[in-house]
Amino acid sequence: MIATGGARDPVASMNAVTHRYGKVTALEDITLVIPAGRMVGLIGPDGVGKSTLMGLVSGAKQVQAGSIQTLGGDMTRARHRADIGRRIAFMPQGLGKNLYHDLSIRENLEFFGKLFGQGRAERAARIERLTRATGLASFLDRPAGKLSGGMKQKLGLCAALIHDPDFLLLDEPTTGVDPLSRRQFWDLIDAIRKDRPEMSVLVSTAYMEEAERFEHLIAMNEGRVLAEASPADLMAQTGADTVGGAYVALLGGEIADRETALHGPPPAVVADTPPAIKASGLTKRFGDFTAVDSVSFEIGRGEIFGFLGSNGCGKTTTMKMLTGLTPATKGEAWIFGQPVDAQKLDARRRVGFMSQSFSLYGELTVRENLLLHARLFHLGGDLTARRMDELVPRFGLEPYLDQGAASLPLGVRQRLSLAVAVIHAPDILILDEPTSGVDPQARDAFWHMLTDLARREHVTIFISTHFMDEGMRCDRISLMHAGKVLVTGAPQDIIAARGMKTLEDAFIAHMMDAMPPEAPEGETKLSATEPPRPSTDAPRFSLRRLLAYTAREAMQVRRDPVRLAFSFVGSAILLLIMSFGISQEVREIPFAAFDLDRSPESRAYLSGFESSEWFLERPAIDSIDELDQRMASGELSLTLQIPPGFGTSVRRGEVAEISALIDGTDTTRAGTIESYVEGAHGHVLAQDAQYTLALTDLFAARTPDQVAPVQLTPRFLYNPAMESLPAIGPSIPPLLLLLFPAILMAVSVAREKEIGTITNFYVTPTGRAEFLIGKQLVYIAITLLNFIILTVLVVTVLDVPLKGSPAALVLGAVLYAVAATGYGLLVSMMARTQVTAVFAAAILSVMPTLQFSGMITPVSSLEGPARIVGTLWPTTWYMGLSVGTFTKGLGFADLSGHLLRLSMFGPVLTALAVLALRKQER
Repeated sequence: MIATGGARDPVASMNAVTHRYGKVTALEDITLVIPAGRMVGLIGPDGVGKSTLMGLVSGAKQVQAGSIQTLGGDMTRARHRADIGRRIAFMPQGLGKNLYHDLSIRENLEFFGKLFGQGRAERAARIERLTRATGLASFLDRPAGKLSGGMKQKLGLCAALIHDPDFLLLDEPTTGVDPLSRRQFWDLIDAIRKDRPEMSVLVSTAYMEEAERFEHLIAMNEGRVLAEASPADLMAQTGADTVGGAYVALLGGEIADRETALHGPPPAVVADTPPAIKASGLTKRFGDFTAVDSVSFEIGRGEIFGFLGSNGCGKTTTMKMLTGLTPATKGEAWIFGQPVDAQKLDARRRVGFMSQSFSLYGELTVRENLLLHARLFHLGGDLTARRMDELVPRFGLEPYLDQGAASLPLGVRQRLSLAVAVIHAPDILILDEPTSGVDPQARDAFWHMLTDLARREHVTIFISTHFMDEGMRCDRISLMHAGKVLVTGAPQDIIAARGMKTLEDAFIAHMMDAMPPEAPEGETKLSATEPPRPSTDAPRFSLRRLLAYTAREAMQVRRDPVRLAFSFVGSAILLLIMSFGISQEVREIPFAAFDLDRSPESRAYLSGFESSEWFLERPAIDSIDELDQRMASGELSLTLQIPPGFGTSVRRGEVAEISALIDGTDTTRAGTIESYVEGAHGHVLAQDAQYTLALTDLFAARTPDQVAPVQLTPRFLYNPAMESLPAIGPSIPPLLLLLFPAILMAVSVAREKEIGTITNFYVTPTGRAEFLIGKQLVYIAITLLNFIILTVLVVTVLDVPLKGSPAALVLGAVLYAVAATGYGLLVSMMARTQVTAVFAAAILSVMPTLQFSGMITPVSSLEGPARIVGTLWPTTWYMGLSVGTFTKGLGFADLSGHLLRLSMFGPVLTALAVLALRKQER
């Protein structure tokens, strides 16, 4: 611990701050002063408001009620938050939560350096200094996603420190990190503070043993501050000998059995029984990576066996092999003498498994979760009722029976998970880090339940944990590293064998011995010759920051095969499917004649339809009933009904009426058939002038006196052969060049929100336009590459020549790419998850395009709101450009109006997205 003296202004203060998420109160009337130049710890389990408080102090969250001062200014003022952005560093909760896992260590740090305006030489110097100090210098080209938990946290710390902040905020930086990595992390923090004692540090943690190293503690629970003082004063006030004990005392409770906590439970006494669990040479490989390497052990019935090890050492994989969830590559495992087989239900019923994360159904109540799992194990009504009556009071679930599982406090959720795991009275419990993030009092109660199950019911318990005090509660433990078991034995025996005082010291000693000698341990002191401190004046708009996001986004897209395939292959495939699969041609229309005249004139008239390639003759109709039946069945799309006396009327030169009955189920097809009938009718008249006929569509309800003699001669401009591909080919790229960029753009922003890297935007000097436009440039480039691919396919595969101005088409594509990506940005403002972004962008792109852009119905034919939407939809104008250049052969001057209108959409949509983007989380 590093002491600092002298009175200084507080680094942050809060006055009557309240913060809510819907109906849940995260902070309630908090008034607090955080001293400057010191390491201050926020202690308490998950869900007590620590992360919310840190988000408010850093400016990542919007102040709802009360006032917050950070670094001498009001955090409700956007100008002040922008001014101090270069002086604050915030490392959010979660292993590498502020990192980009598909980028390497070097690329991550390069990106953060650019955000703070550092030039190439300065970035290189800072990266070299920080990675040497953290032991990461040998792994600069390794992707962040392939680092261990401890290395991710070190890299996250380097990213936070690259601009030499005055105020460092670390939100539970060691949660889920093994003891060796935790110790190395805090040694690094101490070295940094020794180098820069004026830097203020605010840390939140659920590990009470590490809180003892802080200079000032703030104990929190249920959104309130319980107490604040130095660790020594806090222990003195509560009469406890540890910070954990002091926290429990502040909650109004006490750890009932400290002897059990320190020295383990009474030993299991189950004599002359075969092992409950046995593993021999258990190995699991994933490709070239060996996750578990020849693990062997035996666990007796009624024994509590602990699994401790470094992050990623194979503990969870071993547990999954023992439950049959993951097949072993090599080796064998037995449960009560029977080989583990996931297909044997009898063996599965003897095992209860509790995963590391909460895996119950959050939308169900406590009662419903218990009943569901009872039914899954076929307990029957009477046994289920008895088990419920026993377990609910035993695990303290009575007050929560009708409450949704998702809204339960973390400690209660863990009790529910344990109750579900034992509802079928298993003989073995396999628990994967069940108490991570749970407060000391709840953890103590949880372990009393486990001890009770082991001693009273002889349940064998196999548990993994990162808490050393929990390791002390086990009968025996195994220490594991890099897929191998290093040592197995009683905790006290392992401590004594290493000559250590604590299990943590013995654990670390074994880990250090297991590491290869060439593995870097990191330096304990930063270089004395540091680069010059950057200026605290940040420009309002920085092209360097904008291009930093562009470069980072481009690297991520390039390394993501799914996004690459979706970007380029998907649109090409859809173009071909839609072009060849959606035909506007209507050929071989099935028709039949209902000839009630049977004269030479009626036969001559019908021959004009029989000889046409557009119609397919079916057997003639003999009655009205047959006509109704064949039309209703769908056999016929058209019936030509010739009345009696037709031939006589023709010979006399009188108007003769023929009825065309068309199937109107599909109105588009019916309209096409009607036009073909009229064309064939005109062709018949042109061939024989003696016919003076009128054609009445019965579905149009025309009366004979409304019909005049007519002679039709159909002519088709631009596509005289009425072929489908020239008509539909140029219409599909406008749809695809909106759909795919909008989805990719919306997902890109939503992904940052979902995985948490949006925090980097919140707490750095990055402006909203820099963030959005920097990402947008990548997808504009992708859209233009897509345009080239689609154009080549239309010309070569669909054989549709480009008759008009190529320059107009290319310029239109550039303007349309800006509009499409701007639209995707706007959609992303309403989506918080990637799934939501995909669905929203797809639906909101496809439906307006199909209905209002002229793809199906000309915009000029639309009326009212539909006409307005069509006019204000960017695809409408690009559709005109595409069809005009391909089909109609229009030049640049003819399309200038479309280009002018299209140029307005991109800036407007992007500006709306910039205005809608929040610089703080609510």
